[in-house]
Amino acid sequence: MRAEDRCPAQWIEVEAAALSHNLELFRERLSSGTDLLAVVKANAYGHGLAQIAPHAAAVADWLGVHSASEARQLRGLGIGGPVLVMGLVPPADLHDLDSDTHLLASSADALEWIGEYRTRTGVSLPVHLKADVGTKRQGVDASQIPALCRQAARLGVEIVGVATHFANIEDTIEHDFARLQLDRFCSLLPVVSSELGGLPPFIHASCSAATLLFRETDFTLARVGISMYGHWPSRETRLSWILEHDGGGLQLRPVLTWKAIVGQLQAVERDASVGYGRTWTANRQSQLAVIPVGYADGYSRALGNRSRVLIHGRSAPVVGRVCMNILMADVTDIPEVSIGDEVVLIGRQGDDQVSVEELAAFTDTINYEFLARLSPAIPRTVV
Repeated sequence: MRAEDRCPAQWIEVEAAALSHNLELFRERLSSGTDLLAVVKANAYGHGLAQIAPHAAAVADWLGVHSASEARQLRGLGIGGPVLVMGLVPPADLHDLDSDTHLLASSADALEWIGEYRTRTGVSLPVHLKADVGTKRQGVDASQIPALCRQAARLGVEIVGVATHFANIEDTIEHDFARLQLDRFCSLLPVVSSELGGLPPFIHASCSAATLLFRETDFTLARVGISMYGHWPSRETRLSWILEHDGGGLQLRPVLTWKAIVGQLQAVERDASVGYGRTWTANRQSQLAVIPVGYADGYSRALGNRSRVLIHGRSAPVVGRVCMNILMADVTDIPEVSIGDEVVLIGRQGDDQVSVEELAAFTDTINYEFLARLSPAIPRTVV
């Protein structure tokens, strides 16, 4: 397939229908009375915040981000409704936030900063307390939660939620530690209720894996990240699903396709080496497609001599080292390739598909990281 003349050298397509499909799958699974929060942090997991957020907001009840700057970007896009900021918000970043922007407070210091913001601006930002029940990341020990409730009352800060996060619910099919964390969190809720005179409206613990596997983690708000983009959190999560549902399928649809064009064709003599470090040598008269994508765009240098791209619906191995802005693919067995032809780096073309998981495995990482590292400079479009 030949790319149109108006196409850039590379681009990312995000499929709105696939995103909506995935979010609706999760809404159908959630318990009655549980709100759905779509996580769009990290440039919507590399998909593009501006492209994803409006479509996610049309289906989900909440949007979740990591930083205050991301929350302000959402408002700049004209997106209303509740937004949960899940990461650290230092005092210098507490500005231009509205009263429907909720903050996840993970320390006494964070509560003090929010209280000072309220005093200074008159804007009361709703707060969700983050309890650490074994992850040892963000959050305070459960024993400190009562003190934080009293601190919030002194500062005039409204506690509207309590939350936690699982440490080992994705990377195993044995979920004993996750259940221990859930028990600890459930034991904390009566304490919170006693301190506040009743449970706050938003109780949340789930991630994509928990929402798939454990209905008891639904509470009143469910946070869904990687799987809203059409990806299983891990092989273990998928195996757990298969074991629980007798192999029953859950049709997640990948939202992102990464494309480029063939920028040049390079004839290579037999026994000639290719690229930096001369890591690949032609064992026959060969033809290479030079593709204007490299590790600066998020296509890892470790993929050289390992991965493949799709051209004319057929696999072409990536040969030589991936450069900062260039990679080479062997198209000797696809003789009809021309300059300007469309190349698929991630996604489907014809009957074949290159998945994010395939590329992540070659680079000893996970689909989350590979997607999140796609350069924000790559043009993105909704299809």
